[in-house]
Amino acid sequence: MVQKAKILLVDDRPENLLALEAILSALDQTLVRASSGEEALKALLTDDFAVILLDVQMPGMDGFETAAHIKRRERTRDIPIIFLTAINHGPHHTFRGYAAGAVDYISKPFDPWVLRAKVSVFVELYMKNCQLREQATLLRLQLESGRAAADEAGKEPAGLLAELSARLAAVEEQAEALSKQLDESADAAAIATAAHLERKLTGLRRALDALEPGTGNAAS
Repeated sequence: MVQKAKILLVDDRPENLLALEAILSALDQTLVRASSGEEALKALLTDDFAVILLDVQMPGMDGFETAAHIKRRERTRDIPIIFLTAINHGPHHTFRGYAAGAVDYISKPFDPWVLRAKVSVFVELYMKNCQLREQATLLRLQLESGRAAADEAGKEPAGLLAELSARLAAVEEQAEALSKQLDESADAAAIATAAHLERKLTGLRRALDALEPGTGNAAS
């Protein structure tokens, strides 16, 4: 059963949060409320989120300051942020939003269909990345198990290595397809996430190749 993605909604007005929930409910994901920047940062300490919808104008810690804190944390820096604002002070104000780390900047009142479509893209990318990460972790565990079995038996488990290689190839193919999709969307945060995953897969491939008979410990 595929776990639902979490979407963080940050706004100091309950009616705005209710409206966002009504718009995004059709995505059938887990919607988490935060009524302030401080509350949002607290939620981000324990949960992983596919995307954050962040109101700019909030008392106390505003959206720009909240985003700056999010981007400074290693755990949360790659989470896409969509800024929502009821005001428009021109290009400088919009630039400040992108400079704070936003991947998009939407003025209220916004088109519900457009907002839902934008959020759904990040949810899909998040889910694909989670699936690839889980497969990579499983492959790593199987690889370590196969290596231990080989050491115990004093021989290379050729059948297991071939199976692991085939599974890794399937994961690499999915990662490549995801990267091509991201190239088309040109979203920096999502592209960085995919690149990080590809580096992990490259490490797994090198470790697997090193176990192949006749290769010794040489890895390209």
